[in-house]
Amino acid sequence: MNLALHWKIIIGMVLGTIFGITASNFGFIEFTNYWIKPWGIIFVNLLKLIAIPLVFVSIIKGVSSLKDISKLSSIGSKTIGLYLISTAFSVTIGLVLVNLISPGNSISEEKSSELKQTYKTSANIKINDANKVEDSGPLQFIIDIVPSNIIDSASENKNMLQIIFFALIFGISMVLIDSKKTYYVKGFIDGLNDIILKIVDIIMLFSPYGVFALLASLISDFGASSDLFIALGMYCFTVVLGLLLMIFMFYPFLLKLFTKVNYSKFFSSISPAQMLAFSTSSSAATLPVTMERCEEKLGISKEISSFVLPLGATINMDGTSLYQAVAAVFIAQAFGYDLDLSSQLTIVLTATLASIGAAAVPGAGMVMLVIVLSSVGIDPAGIALIFAVDRILDMFRTVVNVTGDATIATIINSKRSNHD
Repeated sequence: MNLALHWKIIIGMVLGTIFGITASNFGFIEFTNYWIKPWGIIFVNLLKLIAIPLVFVSIIKGVSSLKDISKLSSIGSKTIGLYLISTAFSVTIGLVLVNLISPGNSISEEKSSELKQTYKTSANIKINDANKVEDSGPLQFIIDIVPSNIIDSASENKNMLQIIFFALIFGISMVLIDSKKTYYVKGFIDGLNDIILKIVDIIMLFSPYGVFALLASLISDFGASSDLFIALGMYCFTVVLGLLLMIFMFYPFLLKLFTKVNYSKFFSSISPAQMLAFSTSSSAATLPVTMERCEEKLGISKEISSFVLPLGATINMDGTSLYQAVAAVFIAQAFGYDLDLSSQLTIVLTATLASIGAAAVPGAGMVMLVIVLSSVGIDPAGIALIFAVDRILDMFRTVVNVTGDATIATIINSKRSNHD
């Protein structure tokens, strides 16, 4: 039987939980740590391995697709600006909700202390980073974004903002140069992007086994306590609540503010694309339907839809960014860390900019989460806590991504029509 990947992941989750409980109760903890846990570590390492190449190439491809400087300065600048604003707002919603609801605090202090001890390496990283910036000036954060050696920056996932900065400069420079001179470079980037996306596909084929190993080792070490499952349920509730606020409050507000489009008409027009997004968890797979619905039902010009929507499928990941913010703080809460304002602002900036490089395929959000966790000194292995429900949440957040793309396209089309 050829099961879909998400069913394989769910089976891996269930079997990993059962194995972990069995190992914890019958004394197979040492066996689990020696023979099962390493495969979970390998899976996390694979996600970390592809993170920098994925972001670097995706950003260059997204920015260079603007084709010419006139579009970059007019439609392009407005589109990118609106996409980044909506993404930053979605991250902020996620941070506000996760701080108010505090799903990670549902885990007992004893269990939290155990987790913190297990991932104490991340604590040392955070302490070292804090010591480095303690006497720095107010603009040190901006200085740290600009790399002095891109090869050195690429050696650490925690330097992702530097990679993003260089990729943006690289992509913009490609737009500014005669397309004849960058023809082969663009072809190389396009081919490299396809190869990297295929690598992501291959890594995700390993995900059921990675989920099994991560959960088996986590539960065998700490036991299947009810507070872990309560916290996970609260985490899911927080993410879904944030996504619903985006769909039924934030996007209607934008449409009312910038257009004369009725949201009920807007919602009914793009609902087929939303349903497809929910079932495929892929903005890219949904793109043809999104474009068709926007053009035929919302009256968006082909010029706008063919530019704004593909760009949005590449760089606009509102739902994914909101989830990353909630997940990062949830994992920090579960480990017993208090993220200060500076760390949470770093999450906003990293999640917003990393969204530019978030591939529009299932599972890419988990790679982006590794980047966000690394940026605030949290061990990426903590994704073991949330991987079990990631596929289900991926379906919801892709709906938000597609809805956001259509919203921005509607706004750009309205502004263009008014200008004409």
